[in-house]
Amino acid sequence: SAVVALVFGLAFGSFLNVCALRWPVDESVFRPPSRCSGCGERIHWHDNVPVVSWLLLRGRCRTCGTLISIQYPLVELATGLIWGGMVLLHGLEVEALRGALFLTILLGIAVSDARFYIIPDQFSIRGTVVGLALAPLTPAIGTLQAVYGAVLGFVLLWLVAWAVEQAFKKEVMGRGDIKMMAMIGAFLGVDGVFLTIFFSAFLGAAIFGPISLKTGKLVPFGIFLAAGAAVAFGWGDLIVGWYVGWAFGP
Repeated sequence: SAVVALVFGLAFGSFLNVCALRWPVDESVFRPPSRCSGCGERIHWHDNVPVVSWLLLRGRCRTCGTLISIQYPLVELATGLIWGGMVLLHGLEVEALRGALFLTILLGIAVSDARFYIIPDQFSIRGTVVGLALAPLTPAIGTLQAVYGAVLGFVLLWLVAWAVEQAFKKEVMGRGDIKMMAMIGAFLGVDGVFLTIFFSAFLGAAIFGPISLKTGKLVPFGIFLAAGAAVAFGWGDLIVGWYVGWAFGP
């Protein structure tokens, strides 16, 4: 079953690439069909097999030889590993589906924000709906926790953005980040919201903070929210347990 999930994830990753590249520029994910960015030639099915086609073509268009970004096979592979890994960990349970969808959405957001500095509503708002719908079907999080988490995530990050804007007199956080935080709260609940903000702030400050200060470029904070949420989802309970034991243990 994990192998089947892996294969499905590879195929879903191919679609995720399309979503992450088209939604930010308000294009349909269905029309037109996938085409080479160099010559415009339609990519046929046998050249669109996840990961395999890219390797066989050595990362180039069959028609004109234009380089095909390594992003495509990497996103496909990552999505495949996400789906296969969730089934391996949780079996054919709702929690496996919930985890796979959540991590896939986070990956799509990270790609979109890195490429366009945009977090599409299709990921954040629709993702919030998915998180709320799946919450009562798994013991990991209930309906109330999901609702509270979504509201808290939105309000808390909105307050942070407002406070920072008042201090610096300019917009430093996109509204997409705020809607994304509602989606994270819908999947992770109240505790997950706080953990995500802590992890993402730490990662952002440690990795991209110095680069931003030096170059003056806008920080794509959605990348770090996605990374922080993934850490909170996978290891949040373990990290909190370790911290409580370290801080309050004998």
